[in-house]
Amino acid sequence: MSETVSSRSTLIISAIVIIVIVIGSGILLFSRPDAVQITINPPLPTETPVPTNTPSPILIYVTGAVNEPQQTITLPFASRVSDAIDAVGGFAGDADMTRVNLAGIVRDGDQIHVPSVNDSLDNTEISTLPTPSGGAVIYINSATVEELETLPGVGPTTAQRIIEYREENGAFTSLEDLDNVSGIGPAMLEAVADLVSFE
Repeated sequence: MSETVSSRSTLIISAIVIIVIVIGSGILLFSRPDAVQITINPPLPTETPVPTNTPSPILIYVTGAVNEPQQTITLPFASRVSDAIDAVGGFAGDADMTRVNLAGIVRDGDQIHVPSVNDSLDNTEISTLPTPSGGAVIYINSATVEELETLPGVGPTTAQRIIEYREENGAFTSLEDLDNVSGIGPAMLEAVADLVSFE
């Protein structure tokens, strides 16, 4: 009799254990948190910088009373006469520095001739080459306010507007571009047409 009770108790206990396991498994199954979704957002595209219009170096020929005359030198765009003189070792001892504009801007292909104090002012070659060649032409893409003011009808305000426009919009390529500057109209464009270069 006791063996029967013991067997029954074992079966009941086993059944209870099985029920508890089943219930526990069910609870774990249904109470499991939802799967986490990972979304990878690609980075926003970065703006590609607009290529700048970098001017090429310029070639200059220097002659006269300098320490290394008859030299062809390469300088950065918009260099000054003083830069060219420095590149050939500076002035020679007999150089007439009063006849050379050190602040002048040199252009590609210019010749800079430094006269000697012994040179005659009547010497045609010397008188035509004391500073860079180019005459009255203004290089609109590198000219200073002072140089721009030499153009007919261009005062300090308009000259400053020209410089601000080219800094914001890039180099001028034609008279039509120049027409976009505030204060410049058809009459002024006609007046300066033969006096400006867009190099």
